[in-house]
Amino acid sequence: MRILIVEDDPEIVELIANQLEAAGFASERVDSAQEALHALVKHRYDLMLLDRRLPDGDGIASIPKFRALQPAIRILVVTANDAIQSKVAGLNAGADDYLTKPFDGDELLARVRARFREFDPAALPPIAIGTLTYDHATSQIRIGGRPLVLHRREFALLETLVRHVNQVAPRKTVMHDVYGVDEAVLPGALDTLISRLRKRLDEAGAGVAIHPVRGRGYLLTKAAL
Repeated sequence: MRILIVEDDPEIVELIANQLEAAGFASERVDSAQEALHALVKHRYDLMLLDRRLPDGDGIASIPKFRALQPAIRILVVTANDAIQSKVAGLNAGADDYLTKPFDGDELLARVRARFREFDPAALPPIAIGTLTYDHATSQIRIGGRPLVLHRREFALLETLVRHVNQVAPRKTVMHDVYGVDEAVLPGALDTLISRLRKRLDEAGAGVAIHPVRGRGYLLTKAAL
């Protein structure tokens, strides 16, 4: 899957590119609408992250030209302009989604993945960390190429953490995915489950670590050597 970042701020470009790379996506970068048009002529892209304020004008003004070159491309406008009128203008111009700066990395990745799911879950690249891989199409987790067998709640927990890999998975999200909204949960139940999952992953040689992030949630990263 190829993503084109159209943004002229080097720091923001680096931030977005690093987040996409950590999540398994490949990206290329240009800093103007004109360069984006040249890129679209040469290569096919699945998604464009488009800033509005570009050196050669308003990014959304070029959306019809982008669509003419690649009608199937998904366009996510990323901009500091959070006015309702601006969002409406972007969507009316042909954008598929709108994200305002400053944005949360988790939300950016969630919106990118949502756009790709409109194509086909199988089109999403597998998430790989340590020796662990997660396949979006089959929801299968493997360690060193071998399927990992877990209990239902262990699997739900790991799947949520993997979907937020290298990003904090909010505790509320984890609780919802593991226990649902109606089930009564004993205090400490999630901590016990995380401890059990850590042990299972260590025994399987997954090469990953689960870190508690105080007041926020949990973080899955590659284990330190």
